[in-house]
Amino acid sequence: MKYIDLSNGEWKIMNLLWESSPRTITMLTADLKEKTGWTKHTVITMLSRMEKKGAVRFEEGSRAKQYYPNISKEQVSYTETKGFLDKVYNGSLSMMVNAMVKQDSLTKDEIDELYGILKKAEEEKYD
Repeated sequence: MKYIDLSNGEWKIMNLLWESSPRTITMLTADLKEKTGWTKHTVITMLSRMEKKGAVRFEEGSRAKQYYPNISKEQVSYTETKGFLDKVYNGSLSMMVNAMVKQDSLTKDEIDELYGILKKAEEEKYD
């Protein structure tokens, strides 16, 4: 799986593209302007950088380029999470969960969700 490192700003653009594609530069700028204050030129620069990374692609539209995600959210989430675990917790998911438990940062709902995920993984792997 190809690793694509996204900046926080690039994540904002990708989330919009995953939500609804295609989008033009004008559409992306309008959607991001209130939250980020970015100008059209900032969005163009970021899209250009993201295209070089392989994160987005475009097709020529009748009036403007139409931008699409070139990678899935699942791909990027997995590689970002793996990179984070490798960097911060030496690759250990259990160390990360233990740190979160010790800092009392998991809610009851999140713990229940983790139990569900682990139960499903166990059933798929060992049944």
